[in-house]
Amino acid sequence: MTEIISLAGANLISPIILSFALGLLAALARSDLTIPEAVAKGMSIYLLFAIGFKGGVAVSAHGVDQTLVLSLLAGLVLSFGLPLIAFTLLRVMTGLSHVDAAAVAAHYGSISIVTFVAGTSVLEGQLISSEGYMVAVAAVMEAPAILSALWLVARGGSGTKMDAGLIRELMLNGSIVLLVGSFVIGAVTGEEGLADISAFIVAPFQGVLCLFLLDMGLIAGRGLRQSRGVLGLGAVGFAILMPLISAAIGLGVGMLIGLSLGGITLMMVLSASASYIAVPAAMRVALPEANPSVYLTLSLGVTFPFNLTLGIPLYLALAQMMTGG
Repeated sequence: MTEIISLAGANLISPIILSFALGLLAALARSDLTIPEAVAKGMSIYLLFAIGFKGGVAVSAHGVDQTLVLSLLAGLVLSFGLPLIAFTLLRVMTGLSHVDAAAVAAHYGSISIVTFVAGTSVLEGQLISSEGYMVAVAAVMEAPAILSALWLVARGGSGTKMDAGLIRELMLNGSIVLLVGSFVIGAVTGEEGLADISAFIVAPFQGVLCLFLLDMGLIAGRGLRQSRGVLGLGAVGFAILMPLISAAIGLGVGMLIGLSLGGITLMMVLSASASYIAVPAAMRVALPEANPSVYLTLSLGVTFPFNLTLGIPLYLALAQMMTGG
């Protein structure tokens, strides 16, 4: 327990977390601090490209093996299955409608790439290596949760249907295309390709991430202000309990596959994270009747800061305890 508190404390005073806290407090205080939308989008594109590229380079050095294939399959199963658990919890713990519960559940089967990056930063700070191909697992986990949510809604009799247009939009979602595409480029060009552009995607990465999290803090703070009175204690409790359940499942899956300590931790982080980019965009199209103030506030305003401050150190400590690392 002392180790968890110590790691959480070190994480809390990192530039990444403090940047998020600055944005959150500024928004709650109603400051006029803003990040231009074009700049925020540019930072998002940069981070996705850098993450994917470095993951591809790691795979080119590691090679394709059974553990990689099993990890990708595990990511698919988790992304399909976790929304079913989330939906059941939401129906028990909250008074959300069937549609709202399904929309929220989708966010908790998909992933937050920034939470994943924060997890890798914590591992690097602890000098713990991890499988580079975990970024490919992250890409695989983006979309299946959306399909699970739509199935839940259709089963409830809302008449929502999957059509070719929606499936195409999900598969060609910009974040997925960029992440997978840069991963392939990194895998093809390998270490030589990384050396050519390292000044662009390695050195500036942490600084750009800090600015991006500042913007995320601003968005989260505004969401919390606007959703005041909309969410009850049950919904907030779910947004903290669900990551813990998902992380425990990710721990079991990572150990079963045979991942390293770092890989297991990242599998837990991916399982515990909640989407706030790809899934909200899909929900606006597929489930326009769902309430954005509910699903965005829970994923971005509650689960995201919980994972950044307390969750990641807890997941690492549990992985170390279970693996003896």
